[in-house]
Amino acid sequence: MKNQVCSKCAEGTYSLGSGIKFDEWDELPAGFSNVATFMDTAVGSSEGKADSCNNSSWTPRGNYIESNRDDCTVSLIYAVHLKKSGSVFFEYQYIDNNIFFEFFIQNDQCKEMESTANKWVKLTDNGEWGSHSVTLQSGSNILYWRTTGILMGSKVVKPVLVKNITIEGVAYTSECFACKPGTFSDKPGASGCQVCPRDTYSEKGAKECTKCKEDMYYAEEGSSACIERPPCTSKDFFQIHTPCDKEGKTQIMYKWIEPKICREDLPDALTLPPSGERQDCPPCNPGFYNNASSSCTPCPPGTFSDGTQECKACPAGTEPVLGFEYKWWNILPGNMKTSCFNVGNSKCDGMNGWEVAGDHIQSGAGGSDNDYLILSLNIPGFKPPTSVTGATGSELGRITFIFETICSADCVLYFMADVNRKNTNVVESWERSKERQSYTHIISKNASFTFTWAFQRINEGQDSRQFINDMAKIYSITVTNAVDGVASSCRACALGSEQSGSSCVPCPPGHYIEKESSQCKECPANTFLSIHQVYGREACIPCGPGSESTKDHSACFSDCLVSYVKDNQSLNYNFSNLSQVGSLMSGPSFTSRGTKFFHFFNISLCGNEGKKMAICTDNITDVTLKDMVAESEDFSNFVGAFVCQSTIIPSDSKGFRTALALQSNSLADRFLGATIETTLEGISIKADMFPPSPSKISDVHFFYKSSTVTTSCENGRATVVTMRCNPNKPDQGELSVPSSCPAGTCDGCTFYFLWESAEACPLCTEQDYHEIEGACKKGFQETLYVWNEPKHCIKGVPLPEKKTSTCETVDFWLKVGAGVGAFTAVLLIALTCYFWKKNQKLEYKYSKLVMTTNSKECELPAADSCAIMEGEDNEEEIVYSNKQSLLGKLKSLATKEKEDNFESVQLKSSRSQNI
Repeated sequence: MKNQVCSKCAEGTYSLGSGIKFDEWDELPAGFSNVATFMDTAVGSSEGKADSCNNSSWTPRGNYIESNRDDCTVSLIYAVHLKKSGSVFFEYQYIDNNIFFEFFIQNDQCKEMESTANKWVKLTDNGEWGSHSVTLQSGSNILYWRTTGILMGSKVVKPVLVKNITIEGVAYTSECFACKPGTFSDKPGASGCQVCPRDTYSEKGAKECTKCKEDMYYAEEGSSACIERPPCTSKDFFQIHTPCDKEGKTQIMYKWIEPKICREDLPDALTLPPSGERQDCPPCNPGFYNNASSSCTPCPPGTFSDGTQECKACPAGTEPVLGFEYKWWNILPGNMKTSCFNVGNSKCDGMNGWEVAGDHIQSGAGGSDNDYLILSLNIPGFKPPTSVTGATGSELGRITFIFETICSADCVLYFMADVNRKNTNVVESWERSKERQSYTHIISKNASFTFTWAFQRINEGQDSRQFINDMAKIYSITVTNAVDGVASSCRACALGSEQSGSSCVPCPPGHYIEKESSQCKECPANTFLSIHQVYGREACIPCGPGSESTKDHSACFSDCLVSYVKDNQSLNYNFSNLSQVGSLMSGPSFTSRGTKFFHFFNISLCGNEGKKMAICTDNITDVTLKDMVAESEDFSNFVGAFVCQSTIIPSDSKGFRTALALQSNSLADRFLGATIETTLEGISIKADMFPPSPSKISDVHFFYKSSTVTTSCENGRATVVTMRCNPNKPDQGELSVPSSCPAGTCDGCTFYFLWESAEACPLCTEQDYHEIEGACKKGFQETLYVWNEPKHCIKGVPLPEKKTSTCETVDFWLKVGAGVGAFTAVLLIALTCYFWKKNQKLEYKYSKLVMTTNSKECELPAADSCAIMEGEDNEEEIVYSNKQSLLGKLKSLATKEKEDNFESVQLKSSRSQNI
């Protein structure tokens, strides 16, 4: 240091020159710190939630450091000052997409560096260590390794592991670093230390490793001390079956778990049981035959065998059903491999992860209880039989296996799939002990698949073996339609023309094999061809109500036109305007720790002639999806369906720049039918699932089915979309889920949606409007047509135009009638007055005459005349009695009756007074 000259480090030490390296994680190295927060900014995320993260941190595990397993946000922070531009490099394991892993760099002003614009770290495959490096600028750099767990269910997330953090660009070191315990450096000027081999150890700064006394002690690779060997127990050995010999016998062999760390010479120690017990070999698996040899070989192409008989050629008119069915486990099949690995050590490298055991294959012993015991099966591709080529459904093949787990701790069995050797994804997992059960996974595209079963007894490593007897057993594995598969049976196939002989030919799409002639026949209209059977007319399955088949009879679809008859009235619906993908965000919901999330649904009501248009994707980063779109065919979390679902975590919930989408899955990939009935193919919707409709128009239910099978949904998922007429909600209307099931489902298997829109109303008919006749004006009358209120129809029959017709004016005849009536009334009144006056005069004259006659009878002088003489005053006062009414007088005059009765008139005259 005094001479400012670089010198080589001595043996037992190392130096990176201008760099520093952190490879010891027995404790948190100096300069590192942990900061834990609960980054949910939603209402209700109070101090109590933040306090719940006080115990969350990155935990040193010896060779690596492990992130938190909960849904807290924990940052591992290291500040470094660089004299010149440099870099940071680290190795990591990141296998669980339910935890978000970021690495970014800030300056001393807490501003992120441009070099970490893409701060999201990529996922790694199970058991593989990835590497990540970022350039650093001179000056202060604050490094952040930040993880955030998303606990959407009961499963605990798999932590992120980080090791070998190396930083270049710091000031030249003035000292060399001593090798950590378990490592050594035997040459001067070393830039790193080597790990001590097994059964050796070293202390800090060692130049070489010291051997243990192997008869009494042992040491794992990279140990700092030797450990006393314990007495052997039943947990230290296991049994295997040898391959069959020529006599058809297998031997049971017992072997010590390698490396052997126990002693047999101690008190109470067990010794290895004797090996060599002979047992009958199990038969060959279907499609294989031993041909009088000690090993089973696959049947040649075009032949079949059940495993007990020699291979036979398929009869004329049939073809072999290719696949694999492994149910006898004497040796590991040729297309299967087994291995063992541990993220923290190499104890089990080279060991068999699984061992055959006759009627099953079981997990092996491994090197420690937290080993991953791996069993893999490679299938180069999937291809349906020749005659089924026309059945272009969504299923190309399937894999089914029967298994059980026997555990006393928190063991996990993973089933994973790798498509085209690009990325391994967990399909399903089972925790703790599980009874014997079957699981089926559907294959929907032709690609190279590697299926993997991984069994882990516990998550964390321990110094002693406590759970070695915990195991997983697989009894059988069946794969259908596998390329390069073998056949256990033959199936009928379609025959070509007579010139081509009896060879099988592929039927065109949508054709089945007629039993009588073995010829290809097209399925009838509105039927689709079963993907499991093409033999016989029954292979054509009728489409459900409101649906029709595609041209190739591969599926049934809805053209968005639905009709039904009710009360002798035909109602027709046209949902074309709702055929675009509809979206619904339900929630919010909260996890047990308060993380806010939403359920997001995409619904493609009718699709596009059978093509599923709703797409859901997982977006575990806030970068663009260009890589995912470019490889969408192989991207396992790219879901296309009639109805799909994603879980959305809003950007304000965890402090991310954009919302996060995860757990995308299909809820409906097959359309069953559309009907007003509430049950179809075993799927029902209860009447009280949604509020009753205010109108009398019946709801139309669209039924769908998903072929995806899960542990909770053995028959797959189902979906019902209820279309309801609501004139108050135009255009796309409104989507909703049942109030009692805010996630859209109450049991996790059947999902219900209500779609209210004016576009869901039936098409208008003549019964939906009525006419109104106007008044007749000037010889013309108008007739208007108006819709019945409330209007519950759209489009269909248009409203007729206003109609004008001729008519006779009502006002003219009213005027004529009024005039005639008035004239008649005046005439009658005049005649009445005239005759009344005339009658008065006649009565007077008549009374005078009567009086004259009476005077003669009394011998009175006779009058010279019966009339009143001129000049004579008519002074007598006339008094009437028994007077008739005016109506009676008119009646008398009209009938001109001459009755005897008359009015008596009393005359008062001067004569009478004199008398």
